[in-house]
Amino acid sequence: MDRNRLLILLEMAIMAALAFVFSEIKVFQMPQGGSVSLVMVPIALIAVRRGMVPGVLTGMIVGLLQLFMGGYFVNVVQLLLDYPIAFAALGLAGIVRISEFENKSKRNLAVWGALLAGVLIRFACHFTSGIVWFGEFAPEGMNVAWYSFVYNITYLLPEMVISGIVLTIVLASAPQLLQPARKRRLA
Repeated sequence: MDRNRLLILLEMAIMAALAFVFSEIKVFQMPQGGSVSLVMVPIALIAVRRGMVPGVLTGMIVGLLQLFMGGYFVNVVQLLLDYPIAFAALGLAGIVRISEFENKSKRNLAVWGALLAGVLIRFACHFTSGIVWFGEFAPEGMNVAWYSFVYNITYLLPEMVISGIVLTIVLASAPQLLQPARKRRLA
């Protein structure tokens, strides 16, 4: 295995572990049961740093870790939607390679856009799961789709905004974290 691939695998493992730890530290708990954490930050960071494939794989690992460490499921399809697929979707932020942008404001916009794209797909996974498998929790008389929308958007939107702010701060204060190290020649 070449040195660069090993480095990428190590970064993926570190970011997956960090994302899992961040998922356990709740910024705040939503009244309806969802919680806001910084789980998205390491997944988006590896995605914009190394690309879509490492981002998606890291997200999938995080989703599986969450499942194995106390996830709740009622159906195999729901399990896949709410855990590995939903978190892998965050890795789609890797569609944007931050190193391609010279201008600081364009980099920030790219990071926010990439994060939004990943969150929208993650939302679609949770929303679908909520309609199909968790509609029974909707208050009587409330449309199940509306219930799933409100439930999921009330924690995903704040989580995305907080993660975007953290990534913007990281981009401003330590831009080298968002760009892979250049290959060095050994003497």
